[in-house]
Amino acid sequence: MILPGQDPAAIECAVQTLARGELLGLPTETVYGLAADALRDEAVAKIFAAKGRPADHPLIVHVASAAQVPLFASEVPDFAQRLMDAFWPGPLTLILPRQPGVATASAGGHTSIGLRCPSHPVAQAVMQACAAAGMPGLSAPSANQFGRVSPTTARHVQGEFGDALLILDGGECEVGIESTIVDCTRGAPVLLRPGQITRTQIEQVCGQSLQDKAALAQPAPKASGTLESHYAPRAKVRLMDAGTLHQRLQALGVHAGNLGVWSQQAPTDLGAGVLWRQQYAQPATAAHDLFAVLRDLDARGVQQIWVELPPDTPEWEGVRDRLSRAAA
Repeated sequence: MILPGQDPAAIECAVQTLARGELLGLPTETVYGLAADALRDEAVAKIFAAKGRPADHPLIVHVASAAQVPLFASEVPDFAQRLMDAFWPGPLTLILPRQPGVATASAGGHTSIGLRCPSHPVAQAVMQACAAAGMPGLSAPSANQFGRVSPTTARHVQGEFGDALLILDGGECEVGIESTIVDCTRGAPVLLRPGQITRTQIEQVCGQSLQDKAALAQPAPKASGTLESHYAPRAKVRLMDAGTLHQRLQALGVHAGNLGVWSQQAPTDLGAGVLWRQQYAQPATAAHDLFAVLRDLDARGVQQIWVELPPDTPEWEGVRDRLSRAAA
């Protein structure tokens, strides 16, 4: 069931649903999440079951503000505090040492926990009401089957889980890819997953360089969306530069079929079996469109999706990361 997220009665219904230990489809500025009360392990277990997600693969806990952080994290390094001050609310997740005995299921049993404060007004309204009702955090991974393409509309979520799930409609997600994840548990900032907030922005705020996650002696904590294969449609995704893509299309000619193409320039003489979608040259626009394009082409039954690989520059790192995992 989809309810309008701007309706106060829908917000109240959502809070009651979460208080009963049930799941909620929640819009954020990144992607739609599948939310549960982060402090109720039995409710969080329903997320793992619904998604088919391994129980040791941690979830991100969403909070209404930095005021809830001490409830979940035992320590906040100075550089992590600077990141919160600069980018919260927003698409940034921080991995911090976890308070013992708190949100164990959400953390997948690990000693660290991922925390994020989303900026979407519907998410904020739900989380503030939940905090007032004694639920200071919501575990909310992307609302899709594990490893598949993340949802950026309420209808995408409904297509994944059906009418039994209550979903708040907050419109299309503005960002369109998941949050940037920074590990703050090893004495220096480590980028675990790129996103809209770039490594350059992070380094400027921290006042220090990001460390290579493989170079530090202490192993990186597990975090959402960091598996080699992830965000994958049913169709096979193939990445190539613009020149190679156009050459291969010309070689196929009229024999091209059951093929989707996402590129900046429309190929000439497209065959009847090729579906083309435009990839805009602005990284923010491409990120916004990415998952919707993959879902659309998948729904139309293409067997392969050929994607023009964007530039290898910091502002494109989040899009390139999602594409490489979708193609793995």
